[in-house]
Amino acid sequence: MAFTRATGKHRAPSRMARRGVGIAGAATLATSGVIGTLASPALAADTEDRSPEDTGLTRVITEDSLADRVNAQVAAQEQEAFETAAKEKARAEAKRKAEARAQEIREARERAAREAERRRLASFQLPVSGSYVSTGYKTGGSLWSSGSHSGVDFHAAYGSRVVSVGAGTVVEAGWGGAYGNNIVIRMNDGTYTQYGHLASIEVHVGQTVEPGEQIGVSGSTGNSTGPHLHFEARTSAEYGSDINPVAYLRARGVAL
Repeated sequence: MAFTRATGKHRAPSRMARRGVGIAGAATLATSGVIGTLASPALAADTEDRSPEDTGLTRVITEDSLADRVNAQVAAQEQEAFETAAKEKARAEAKRKAEARAQEIREARERAAREAERRRLASFQLPVSGSYVSTGYKTGGSLWSSGSHSGVDFHAAYGSRVVSVGAGTVVEAGWGGAYGNNIVIRMNDGTYTQYGHLASIEVHVGQTVEPGEQIGVSGSTGNSTGPHLHFEARTSAEYGSDINPVAYLRARGVAL
């Protein structure tokens, strides 16, 4: 006859029952944090064994940092390009201003040169440098066919340099009877000047002359008692249209 264990309130739990209770209790403790706390070192160790990239979070941080560096580099390059462009623009503007200023200076110099040339061509001077009037205008005497001097005589040793008193065009150059070798110039202002008793003539009809340009040398040709320059101022090229040569030259700024 088989032996059976009696059942009742004093019956010990079976082995399987005890195991079930143990599993349930472990679950309860894990829920309350006890087993979770005990298991933490093992979880931490497992985490440490994993590489930084395995976490996912580190990968995001690394990618963000790289993006920040790239953005910073791009910003620095853009700033450098902006500053370079600004410097180039400043240099171009400075060059433009310098060129404009240089052009202004050139134009001012050209205007000044033209004005100086205009004044020079409009200027008048003595026909013999440093000379003086030895015989005055309208002086009477038998030496002149008209009974008086139609011009003035400038003191001039033989061979002295004779120049045009102003700018003009030669309308007569050759023998002039009582005037000897003579030159008549139509001045740019419409008046005429005459130079008589020359030893030689160095210009020709139609030639333009400037103030101070040599036209001949003084002598004593024609009706002359010695070397000197006979100078006349006229309103036309013809004899008899003479005007006071001293007043003529003074009116044009020549000191006599």
